[in-house]
Amino acid sequence: MTQHQSNLDAQSPSRPLNVAIVGATGAVGIELMGCLERRGFPVASLRLLASPRSAGKTLPFRGQELVVEPLGPNSFDGIDVALFSAGATISRQYAPVAVAAGCVVVDNSSAFRMDEDVPLVVPEVNGALLADQPKVVANPNCVAAIAVMALQPLHAHNKVTRVIGATYQSASGAGAQAMAELEASTAAYLKGEAYAPQVLPHPYAFNLFSHNAGVDAETGYNGEELKAMAEIRKIMSAPDMRLSFTCVRVPVLRAHSMSLVVEFENPVTPGEAEAWLADAPGVRLVNDHAANHYPMPNEASGGDDVLVGRIRADLSDPTGRTLSLFLSGDQLLKGAALNAVQIAEALPR
Repeated sequence: MTQHQSNLDAQSPSRPLNVAIVGATGAVGIELMGCLERRGFPVASLRLLASPRSAGKTLPFRGQELVVEPLGPNSFDGIDVALFSAGATISRQYAPVAVAAGCVVVDNSSAFRMDEDVPLVVPEVNGALLADQPKVVANPNCVAAIAVMALQPLHAHNKVTRVIGATYQSASGAGAQAMAELEASTAAYLKGEAYAPQVLPHPYAFNLFSHNAGVDAETGYNGEELKAMAEIRKIMSAPDMRLSFTCVRVPVLRAHSMSLVVEFENPVTPGEAEAWLADAPGVRLVNDHAANHYPMPNEASGGDDVLVGRIRADLSDPTGRTLSLFLSGDQLLKGAALNAVQIAEALPR
């Protein structure tokens, strides 16, 4: 298996489709193009859409240079599938326009994720929901998408009742500008030069800080944490699952990591969990105790699989029902673009 291959085989629709990407010049938009090309998605035509300031730029796709067009009311005429990655405001405004034009929307923003009428899909977990032929499909928050890849295979064998998670989130989660800021601020730090943050609220080089989403005054949780918890419950159809997450930005360019403490309904051993995860699509077990080799963001970056390891019994739980584990997954791929393309591949025709 190459670095880019996923355990979930591409199931592309049989006929070529006219595809649009909204937010084509952003970090996720670029990865969407790469996933379509790399996975052999049957694209009859590809329309790249972005803000007026990006219109006229060209981006490569399958040996051609495609011109970016400004997003407008007629952008979806003749389009079969639109992949949105331009933020919730744009999605709320233009997803109905795309649907009215006869297009299926796969949306990467938070706009529709918790809408009861919109499926929130990770194909390896709940792809069966696509059989209902929804007009809008929500792509999950990156933390939720990566976490459920490890949680669902465990949950399928032994019900997960509680999860305590701590995330180590990369710059890619805040977009291309945040990635550029991490590089620039690191270069400045190493030269002993001052650097004033412009994209994120705190110094990023050689630092970490609570995720920059707004904090809910009542609970003390930030928006990223609340989104992740709510979306994990929805994706896994587990409304009673008890969850507590702490989301932190770390100075890594791409690939999110997380530590999960997972409590089960029945006693469980690390060996059982390893066997369940080893057979899970889209998961790669990295659990070499002898070499102290476990999931790392530099090995997850650029790959489709979510790396899972560091699987061990929670010594604080004498009942034997709790395990600790660590995982890493590429935020721009399984946490965003790859998952969206997999949804498009699985849509019924």
